[in-house]
Amino acid sequence: MSKIIASAAIRGAHKIVARAEKKWQEAMEKWQPNEAVGFPNTTYYLPIIYGILGIKVEKLADMESVLARCKSLLPPMVKATHPLPYLAPALDAGMATFFAEEIIEAIRYLEEPDFYTKQEDPINSNIWLGAADDIILRKRGIEFVDGTAPGFAAILGAAPTNEIAVKIAHELQQKNLYVFMSASHDGKKFSEQLVESGVQIGWPTRLISFGPDVSATVFAMGFATRVALSFGGVSPGDFRKVLIYNKDRTFAFAMPLGYVTDEWYANAAGAINWGFPTIADTPIPEVLPTGITTYEHVVSNVPHDKIVARAIEVRGLKVSVAEVPIPVAYGPAFEGERVRRDDVYLEFGGGKTQMVEWVSSKRMDEVEDGKIEVIGPEIIDVPAGSKLPMAIAIEVAGREMQEDYEPILERQIHHFINYAQGLMHIGQRDIAWIRISKAAVDKGFKLHHLGSIIHAKLHQDFGRIFDKLQIKIYTEADKTQEIVDKAKAIYAIRDARIEGMTDEATDTFYSCTLCQSFAPSHVCVISPERTGLCGSYNWMDCKAANEINPTGPNQPVPKEETINAKLGQWKGVNEFVSKASRGTLDHYNFYSIIYDPMTACGCMECISAVLPLCNGIMTVNREHTGMTPCGMKFTTLAGTIGGGVSSPGFVGHSKYNISQRKFLSAEDSIKRLVWIPKMLKEEIADRFNARAKEIGIPNLMDMIADEAVGTTEEEILPFLEEKGHPALTMEPIM
Repeated sequence: MSKIIASAAIRGAHKIVARAEKKWQEAMEKWQPNEAVGFPNTTYYLPIIYGILGIKVEKLADMESVLARCKSLLPPMVKATHPLPYLAPALDAGMATFFAEEIIEAIRYLEEPDFYTKQEDPINSNIWLGAADDIILRKRGIEFVDGTAPGFAAILGAAPTNEIAVKIAHELQQKNLYVFMSASHDGKKFSEQLVESGVQIGWPTRLISFGPDVSATVFAMGFATRVALSFGGVSPGDFRKVLIYNKDRTFAFAMPLGYVTDEWYANAAGAINWGFPTIADTPIPEVLPTGITTYEHVVSNVPHDKIVARAIEVRGLKVSVAEVPIPVAYGPAFEGERVRRDDVYLEFGGGKTQMVEWVSSKRMDEVEDGKIEVIGPEIIDVPAGSKLPMAIAIEVAGREMQEDYEPILERQIHHFINYAQGLMHIGQRDIAWIRISKAAVDKGFKLHHLGSIIHAKLHQDFGRIFDKLQIKIYTEADKTQEIVDKAKAIYAIRDARIEGMTDEATDTFYSCTLCQSFAPSHVCVISPERTGLCGSYNWMDCKAANEINPTGPNQPVPKEETINAKLGQWKGVNEFVSKASRGTLDHYNFYSIIYDPMTACGCMECISAVLPLCNGIMTVNREHTGMTPCGMKFTTLAGTIGGGVSSPGFVGHSKYNISQRKFLSAEDSIKRLVWIPKMLKEEIADRFNARAKEIGIPNLMDMIADEAVGTTEEEILPFLEEKGHPALTMEPIM
């Protein structure tokens, strides 16, 4: 190991640990030992300290033992006459650095509660996001498991120019990587360079501005550690497994841009513990032999036009990006991008004009693969700021194609179009909305390219179930109306078919074992009336996915003999659950929250819990961060019932499942619901009210309490009594 690097890393670690100790002493004097500390809305305490040491830092006094551990890890300063400082002391110094930086940042939350936005997006007056909360972790962390996001680049400092910063950021986005930003160089910060250039930053675009100081780098490492704990099944304190998981599964690297300070060296040494190498643009000493990382530890003096490719090479990352023949950048990183009103060149739908998207099956001789037609005005035919109607009619043909697959293909349009830089797509069917930015048009984007995107991506992801596809894009009002009328008729038929499907009507359910990578004993079995708890898969989705990938996570599960119709238990499902959970479970019930409910992995959209005093059930969605009447927030509930266990009295489920007829039907279904957060009420209102009318209680939603009524059973019970909630007169739930 380079003596220069080792010496600098150790010096930097000493500085950071000393700073942490000073801030801790000052905080102890100001707030006293029992003052609560931590990162907001997370059950992972200070995640690196928790993951590596197993120590829960909940109050200022808890930091004392961590600081002692920091000092024990710090090697002595390297003397000029020292012949060879080894790698191990530098790595210890790096680990002490991260422990100390978590203490620094936790005290910052105490000193300056509004320093970070504590949300997914920056605000006009503040671009510093701070630590990701558990909602963001669950939403984004899963992408590091399923490969949607193979890893991240931790950028420290700033590029020489804004143009170079934008180029590097876009190249990383196109590789599907997240970009975590911290620290400054010559008074400039990479995130500020992007904002100044009109680039949207935040979690939706994968450009995360953690904080302005080098200590904010710890948020990136903390996120990686939490991925291992949450999705890798690693226990807190099992530092070896935390580090190995990240080396093998999270393809991340540090990218310092500008002069590398001692503190930067210390952070780089810390990152090497996780298997993350450093790729720099300045001529710092290199550490080329392999060891802790997959290949080189430190690579330097890399030109900016080659730095992304070199970083990917050194990390050993294999990037697969579909080639889509369009003139703008393309990849999942752009899905969260928003095209603001002032940036719009042309838009369709959104309540201002008609818009519809429709996939229909045709005979083989009716479809010419790759044919794309624009019928009506093209982009070049209208001035900036225009609004046009649009109908996207996709015609597919194939020997394996079925009508049931049409809505599956249709649903993908949203993602595929959003992957294009400078385009925004919202909604589906006849409530879709597309905006195309001026920047995209300047680069040569045309409506024809919408067809190119859909053709390339549907073939890539779903080519197994069809052979040919052609696309017609209508921008004339009369033609659009004609397609709208035809599509709505088909939508009605589809809805009737899907809504009318029952568990009794099929002999086959489908599994989803995608989440077993982080919850090994969890087995999700999906039926027509029990959608996947993550909300991403229904029965038809799984059927289509199995057709596309017969060896994938969505396997057919024969029901076989009914063991208990009321609870929802079948012989074939039990056998599959036993096998797929490796003997951890031998059965569970689809329709009950009391008797052996289905397992959960942590990715559920909602969690229901029994409220004994109210003789009912509450349901909370992931987005709700407040307290609930069962005495736990969503994050605590998820940590309690997640991990692949059956938890009587609790169950995870999707939002859609709430209004399905078999939802907790063993306990009288929605008649038992006594508390739902207001935001969830609003989201599910239409379907819920239709279901309530069906069971003869059309005003049931009005009888259900929310957080405005109270967040304890004692607070909401008088409301339920006043409204005459049916749960109060039912048989005891327990």
